[in-house]
Amino acid sequence: MSGARMTQAQATSGSGRTMLLFGAVALLFAVTGVFQSWNLALNILNMALISSIMALGVNMQWGYAGLFSVGTMGFVALGGLAVVLISAEPVPGAWALGGPGIVAGLALGAAAIAVAIFAYKRLPKGKLRGFAVAGILIAGFFAYRAVFDPSVLAVETNDPATAGNLGGLGLPSLLAWPAGGLLAAAVAWAIGKTALGLRSDYLAIATLGIAEIIIAVLKNEDWLARGVKNVISLPRPVPYEINMQQSASFLDWANRYGLDPTTTSSIIVKLCYAGLFVVVLLAIIWLSEAALKSPWGRMMRAIRDNEVAAEAMGKDVTRRHLQVFILGSAVIGIAGAMMTTMDSQLTPGTYQPLRFTFLIWVMVIVGGSGNNWGSVLGGFLIWWLWVMVEPIGLWLMNVITYGMGDGWLKSHLLESAAHMRLLTMGLVLLLVLRFSPRGLMPEK
Repeated sequence: MSGARMTQAQATSGSGRTMLLFGAVALLFAVTGVFQSWNLALNILNMALISSIMALGVNMQWGYAGLFSVGTMGFVALGGLAVVLISAEPVPGAWALGGPGIVAGLALGAAAIAVAIFAYKRLPKGKLRGFAVAGILIAGFFAYRAVFDPSVLAVETNDPATAGNLGGLGLPSLLAWPAGGLLAAAVAWAIGKTALGLRSDYLAIATLGIAEIIIAVLKNEDWLARGVKNVISLPRPVPYEINMQQSASFLDWANRYGLDPTTTSSIIVKLCYAGLFVVVLLAIIWLSEAALKSPWGRMMRAIRDNEVAAEAMGKDVTRRHLQVFILGSAVIGIAGAMMTTMDSQLTPGTYQPLRFTFLIWVMVIVGGSGNNWGSVLGGFLIWWLWVMVEPIGLWLMNVITYGMGDGWLKSHLLESAAHMRLLTMGLVLLLVLRFSPRGLMPEK
């Protein structure tokens, strides 16, 4: 009886701590809205929601299975690419000039790989197998390039100032979100089949390198998504602010209540996005919690804690690692598609490891590895700090240097405000790892 009472008391205490932490973070957003602007607060909120979903994906890989993958940036970019492929309008001229050739070239390359795999599995070990596989791959590579390169050149020379790519399918933008997850999952499967047999530190290096390869492809293959020229004006699931401001009914409504149409339209659009993002976040949390509490989730944690013991019990560790790696990558891909849809543009140059790998890992560590709600808390807290610390730091430096004469010390202090973000992230990590090593919301 006393044990039951203790468990109930611990659960009550844990719930109270959770509510207190989320309440404190909610207060930060409310203070931002009251003292700065609700537009800014909602903008931070929407990116915090997306970042929380990314953190949930990383938490599945690391918190559930102990997979140290630092390829988050690549899967976010694949989600963004899916938005272009699904919701952008097709470019008829580009398709007429080189579309069939690009499809045929890609099919030739895939066929060469498939034939090489078939030969590798069917032929006996020895030099014959090595020469056969190498010959098939080399011949397939030259055949692929012979068909693919002229078609790419034709597409990229088709009105390069405004197009120069094949475009997409012109489907509703909401369909791009699950498509982003599927594209990221497919690439994760290919990566996992080759990299998950590596030791944890080698896996980290491999996934980081593959993420950089993905970004390099997006930047250089103009036929795919215009490279560094960017794809703009992508369809959105909510109205454009300019369209609302040109609507007579909206202007009448805003004037009736004495509201500024520009600010009000921006807030309404952000609220619409926030509603969509909350639905996706809650759905992913519900599925994640159900999976974590299922026999599959208990098995994944057993594998994470002791792979040798799990293998001795007959568990296929590599296969289970592949499963959770694909699931986590799919969630990250969905978040990447959501972000690109909100921005209404794909800009490959903005995908940086600092933002889309390091910062997401900080969210998971600070929130609590293995705890889904902890990842959400970390996503909200760390993103708010990432956005707000620099202006707060500048205000603080202005206060410190108030009354100082012009000189090197004053200028140095004012310029140091630009580095407050990195200083704060490091300080937060140090404090959490020192006083709460399992995160603000530890795994139960």
